Amino acid sequence: MQKKHVIGIDYGTDSVRSVVVDTGTGEVVGSGVFEYPRWKKGLFCDPALNQFRQHPLDYTEGLEQSVKGALRNLAPDIVSSIAAITVDTTGSTPVAVDRNGVPLSLRPEFENDPDAMFILWKDHTAVKEAAEINEKARSWGGVDFTKYEGGIYSSEWFWAKILHILRNNEKVRQNAFSWVEHCDWIPALLTSDTDPLKLKRSRCAAGHKAMWHEDFKGLPDDEFLTALDPVLSGLKDRLFSETFTCDVAVGTISPEWAQRLGLPGDVKIGTGAFDAHLGAVGGEIKPYYLVKVMGTSTCDMLVSPAGESGEKLVAGICGQVDGSIVPGMLGLEAGQSAFGDVYAWFTRLLLWPVREIIEKMEWLSEETRTKISEETADRIIAELSSAAEALEDDDTALVALDWLNGRRTPDANQELKGAIAGISLGSDAPRIFKTLVEATAFGSKMINERFISEGVRIDGVIAIGGVAKKNPFVMQIVADVLNMPIKIAATDQTCALGSAMAASVVAGIHKNITAAQEAMGGGFETEYKPDKARAGKYNMLFEKYKKLGAFIEDHLT
Repeated sequence: MQKKHVIGIDYGTDSVRSVVVDTGTGEVVGSGVFEYPRWKKGLFCDPALNQFRQHPLDYTEGLEQSVKGALRNLAPDIVSSIAAITVDTTGSTPVAVDRNGVPLSLRPEFENDPDAMFILWKDHTAVKEAAEINEKARSWGGVDFTKYEGGIYSSEWFWAKILHILRNNEKVRQNAFSWVEHCDWIPALLTSDTDPLKLKRSRCAAGHKAMWHEDFKGLPDDEFLTALDPVLSGLKDRLFSETFTCDVAVGTISPEWAQRLGLPGDVKIGTGAFDAHLGAVGGEIKPYYLVKVMGTSTCDMLVSPAGESGEKLVAGICGQVDGSIVPGMLGLEAGQSAFGDVYAWFTRLLLWPVREIIEKMEWLSEETRTKISEETADRIIAELSSAAEALEDDDTALVALDWLNGRRTPDANQELKGAIAGISLGSDAPRIFKTLVEATAFGSKMINERFISEGVRIDGVIAIGGVAKKNPFVMQIVADVLNMPIKIAATDQTCALGSAMAASVVAGIHKNITAAQEAMGGGFETEYKPDKARAGKYNMLFEKYKKLGAFIEDHLT
């Protein structure tokens, strides 16, 4: 019998990766990556305003180029055996669309308007709107629509972003028929049917970010939305009421896209999902194992079998939704708004003289200046990690908060800022770096403590993502702080592999996600075990972290 293959497409913050995967073994037989050119240039973004937007052309060009790259060196029989495609994306990353489901920024009159583009997950321009949603949900006299979202709505999510744009851009407001998440738009595009009233919407996107729930018979009541702001009146009718899990097909690839990508005409297209959720699938999530996607930010996920969690609502997380991660199980999501981004900020800080002074030294050749800049940037995290690791365990009086991009969970508050306390004249770069790493680990521990205090047990921890794969120093500190072993998934492409697993179920090759994981899982490459002595010391420092956090939140926000 001919082997069957599927394609998993993973849209990250900076690039899109496509992989062709053998459904019998999980072997990645082809891979292609495309970096978003407009995003790379910083177009349509303003970090000072926390504005981060992406143009749909970055996504469509990336779709075509990454898939073609993955197919480039494959034998014809492998290409002809491709049965399905599933896409994952960042989220919540919505866009305003016209009646045909075309993003407004693909129309000439909006091509340079950031408000007509995809609003990236980490865009925090809607802090005010999120606060209003939270206040209104508690005071309007009806059901609290945030209750399945952890009880606190975030500026990173669907309704806050939409409300912010509709209030502040009249031209977009007048032309936006509906709004579509990135993970819903790409599958619809591949079927060439982007009608916003018909396309299938992702359960994980809707449930965790748009206050969708079966108990509400869909999205929040129009009465609530209108009370929030009349600009939302009637929008619910142009959105959706039904959602779908990642094992459901949205349709078949259209002749146009089959020809553009060089694929068979009968390829099934699966319902999209968020990258972290399908990353958890690729990382072989199982009940009560916390999967941490550790990159620029973190997304922490747990699943429990249907019915085991009862009616318990976990406060301060990013939602709990039936079938959002693994169909048939309750999916719970938490996370940190900045993780690797904290280290990236410190790197940029230290690189300032290199960028602003050395790169302008004309008495050095351009080649030399470039080499100095590139090598320093490439080595700085590794060198900081090595120097920080050599410090004595007690050789620090520093404590920091990891809220450089606000706080996602527990208890979302994007207005919070980071802090470092205890700085002295002896606080050099390695000591500050170690303190920042400890802060991100303490942020992780806050999430674990919230789950456990709310009655959700954690039997083990699995880590995936760039930080987990590349920095043993960071991972050992996280293991010590959590006082739990951490398994590292072996594959470098966990999110794309999870999408491929979902695609195999969509194609009918595997009966469910668990069967796909068993057949296609890559296992684990290493395990970080906590040092019990360090874990005890970190418990004391963790108390200082919480005290500093309480002071900053109570007095400086």
